[in-house]
Amino acid sequence: MIALLIVAQVLRISVPYLFAAAGGLLSERAGIVALTLEGFMAAGAFGAAIGTHYSGSPALGLGAGVAAGALLASVHAMATIRFRADQVVCGIALNLLVAGGCAFTLRLAFDSSSNSPRIAALGEGLGSGLAATFANPLVWGAFAILPAMWWLLYRTRFGLRVRAVGEHPEAATSVGIGVPRVRYLAVILSGAIAALGGAYLAFDQHKFTDGMTAGRGFIAIAAVIFGRWEPVRALGACLLFAVAETVQIRLQGSTALPSQFVEMIPYALTIVALAGFGGKSAAPSALGRSEG
Repeated sequence: MIALLIVAQVLRISVPYLFAAAGGLLSERAGIVALTLEGFMAAGAFGAAIGTHYSGSPALGLGAGVAAGALLASVHAMATIRFRADQVVCGIALNLLVAGGCAFTLRLAFDSSSNSPRIAALGEGLGSGLAATFANPLVWGAFAILPAMWWLLYRTRFGLRVRAVGEHPEAATSVGIGVPRVRYLAVILSGAIAALGGAYLAFDQHKFTDGMTAGRGFIAIAAVIFGRWEPVRALGACLLFAVAETVQIRLQGSTALPSQFVEMIPYALTIVALAGFGGKSAAPSALGRSEG
């Protein structure tokens, strides 16, 4: 029974990683650096919390979260594709904008800069414990999203175009593919998918809390790199990082190690993974190039 509880905990923890990694994978395969995943997730969590609070419907809240992620992604796409802004600088700026904007809006709406009021969770009332985990549609969606991303990239015309503009945008242009259009679609879809991970966090904690993404977007980028920009490998990397976070949580009450070292486990694993495998990975050839 304990083993089953641990497995369920790993599954719950991996959900935001899986959604964010899927969004990051799509964006980077199209040639746009996905440094904004942290912002997409925070926007999705904030939109889900605010939407659910004012509408009273978690389903509408989920739609608001996805819309918030897609809106932020459209800003990122316009800045990097239309105006050819530096993709890394733009990503950092948008992450900071979301962090400050959420705190400011919380203060205006609820007179609190730290958290929103309690909201109902998606699938609430369908059970508790293990039953609630497996009854949550976002859990099932998270484990389907990366296989679905593999199908999208390797079995559809759109996926072929995404890979083409991420590898050889000049060649794609020469055969009539609109590189900016494909990149716009990929980045906006990336934001919407990553926002699902943030929405899951808001529903799981029944509120939006300032800083609740806690670097998960950056870890998801590491999972994409560790997975060599392949969906199935990225899924395995997300599960590995979820296991590390589960170990961290399980060791928090232990006196064998200082609490600071325990809290470092997921981030230390991220550094080790990137140092050991990041250099061996071949990124899409046009990643980070705004021209094309």
